[in-house]
Amino acid sequence: MARRSKGRPIDGILLLNKPQGISSNKALQQAKGIYFAQKAGHTGALDPLATGMLPICFGEATKFTQFLLDTDKTYVVRAKLGERTTTSDSDGEVVETRDVNVTTEQLAAEIEKFLGESDQYPSMYSALKYEGKPLYKYAREGIEVPRKCRKINVFSLSLDEFDEVNNEVQMTAHVSKGTYIRTIVDDLGENLGCGAHVIMLHRSAVGHYPKDKMVSLEHLETLLAKAKEEEVAPSTYLDELLLPMDSALVDLPVVEISKEQGVAFSHGQAVVLGVDLPEGAIKVLADGIFIGTGERNPDGHLKSKRGLSNQQPE
Repeated sequence: MARRSKGRPIDGILLLNKPQGISSNKALQQAKGIYFAQKAGHTGALDPLATGMLPICFGEATKFTQFLLDTDKTYVVRAKLGERTTTSDSDGEVVETRDVNVTTEQLAAEIEKFLGESDQYPSMYSALKYEGKPLYKYAREGIEVPRKCRKINVFSLSLDEFDEVNNEVQMTAHVSKGTYIRTIVDDLGENLGCGAHVIMLHRSAVGHYPKDKMVSLEHLETLLAKAKEEEVAPSTYLDELLLPMDSALVDLPVVEISKEQGVAFSHGQAVVLGVDLPEGAIKVLADGIFIGTGERNPDGHLKSKRGLSNQQPE
């Protein structure tokens, strides 16, 4: 007999404000425990040093994490000039110290060079895998392995502050998926001839999600304690913080079908609509209810790509 999953079946997306000093997985497990959720996953890991928006997908929402992984991100980063570290951030060991002779004009000019598309090699201290093992594990063993360069896009990179007394720089970066801010800071330091590393990193936005919807683990714990004190279900206060799972799909084209067509769609049958369907993933609504994503089959009809097991039309 199959084992029953522990926890409750809850669907939705929580915008967690990850605290500093813990891994993204630790933050995920804490949020999952507070919600007593059967299933949960995060989208886009943040280093222990970093804080900010970490979307947590519960239940059926985990089927659409890739859309959040693929979206652009916004970060506020503070860097220390004059020091280069093993990890390009303050968690690493200082390996080189150099004098800082940089003007605001020079700094602004070098920052501007990062705008647009470019090739970036991932840091050895990233979670990307080589032969099934995360790069950072090789780095901790002092092993350098081949890394594939990736195309990134820096949509904007603004100089917010230059503290010439403490040799610190603060910037706001709006970048494409897969962009390593630590690498940008390290490259900036080398271009300036003084070296640099990250001392603060905060992700303020993931795609369209607003920062004012973020909640902390402390706030979740407070709501959990409040529910226990009032002897009501924790979901009374916790579940209202969840965003709809299809909020991860705002950039997809939408197709609306009838309830009857939705039943066929959910059973894996192609739906003939008599209209030209776009290429790629499509958000599908049946009688106004989100039932999953679809795509165009070779005959031009709508077929299921990722359906919802608990929201099929009756």
